[in-house]
Amino acid sequence: MSDKNLHLIPRLRLKAGEAIAMGPGKAQLLELIQQHRSISAAARALKMSYRRAWLLVDTMNTCFKNPLVLTATGGSQGGGAELSEEGQKVLTLYRQYEKAIAERPELAELAAMLNDESAL
Repeated sequence: MSDKNLHLIPRLRLKAGEAIAMGPGKAQLLELIQQHRSISAAARALKMSYRRAWLLVDTMNTCFKNPLVLTATGGSQGGGAELSEEGQKVLTLYRQYEKAIAERPELAELAAMLNDESAL
């Protein structure tokens, strides 16, 4: 494997019609929602507005048959969010697909064809 392929990183986006159903940013958002059990905390961790995070979650929930993120409204205990079983499965499959693409021999071959200056 060429050292250059460290600089050639595929960014996988899965489109459902015109909407991006899943991509690197949405996967990271799902991981942070899973970690913090909160959309707002995940948004803060990404330095993104709550509205932007909510719109991304809404897009994902709309694109898939079942919602990927389940939410609970606030109250005395506050709200919260968690990944549904399907959300966990989609995230796992997406990360496996990303890894498989990054390990493809074609990527190393493409990287070997890069101009030395492009790998800076």
